[in-house]
Amino acid sequence: MRRRAFLGTMALAPLAAWAETIEYPAVTPGRVFSFPRDHGAHPEYRVEWWYVTGWLDSGMGFQITFFRARPEQQSDNPSSFNPRQVLFAHAALSDPARGRLLHDQHAARAGLSLAHFETERTGVWIDDWHLELEGNWYRAHIPARDFDLRLEFGIPHAPVLQGERGYSRKGHRPHEASYYYSRPQLNVIGRVNSKPVSGSAWLDHEWSSAYLAPEAAGWDWTGINFFDGSSRMAFRMRDKAGGVHYAPPGDDFKVLRTWRSPRTGVEYPVSMQVNDLRLEPMMDDQELDSRASTGTIYWEGAVRAFRDKNEVGRGYLELTGYWKPMKL
Repeated sequence: MRRRAFLGTMALAPLAAWAETIEYPAVTPGRVFSFPRDHGAHPEYRVEWWYVTGWLDSGMGFQITFFRARPEQQSDNPSSFNPRQVLFAHAALSDPARGRLLHDQHAARAGLSLAHFETERTGVWIDDWHLELEGNWYRAHIPARDFDLRLEFGIPHAPVLQGERGYSRKGHRPHEASYYYSRPQLNVIGRVNSKPVSGSAWLDHEWSSAYLAPEAAGWDWTGINFFDGSSRMAFRMRDKAGGVHYAPPGDDFKVLRTWRSPRTGVEYPVSMQVNDLRLEPMMDDQELDSRASTGTIYWEGAVRAFRDKNEVGRGYLELTGYWKPMKL
């Protein structure tokens, strides 16, 4: 058995006795972001993730995501096995030559030399997977089951604060929000399966204390790097009745075409009109089954962005809550 299977079991095993219910800090408008500190983890909040997606000049796409979660209830047992923080990671490679997404996942309790996160900079790892920030470069190494990513991401610009100066609403109630910034137009160099690659990428860092709104089923999100050097992010939160629960002003999604997974039977809107952009997938089969770590199935894939007939950029589209309503 590979060590990652053991880690997943360790991460998700319940403790026998709980003693304390955690009170998480609220996400409120007006936060003053401080870098490099805010590139690091915020362990007092419920959930957090560092999310990197990109296109390689070889025609492949990739995704690397590390999640941190602080359980709602925690034992007063001083044992280091007490899961005060849990880490998950997903990685995927979109390769048209394969015709479907290659993906892998990790899960572990923080500590015990199995997994760790840093608070003063981006530095997170699980076993032999890691993502870290050194100077003006992020570095990632993901030796996954079916592929190996060893990538570096050069930073050309300051962080982009999303929403209201980094306060990003996800619902109509004030607490349904996250702190959220992006780093688009990252320059990619490195190796995939020992072959040199280059390209462009997008990094999101987001943390929150809120669950999804009770009416919400999931979200549609896209981040596009345009060929002219600009970028665009858009999202909407869908409700359980099939409509829109919440979307920022100006973000409009229209389904153009759907695809049904032959493995799970889930139907996803893989071609979308988002405002003035038409998003078309690199390939339809970019479904990611993460039931062994975060407990869900979703579609996350490389897409091309068109205005009329002209391709103007490339990025990623994420579609969650189409299998079952999401639970954070």
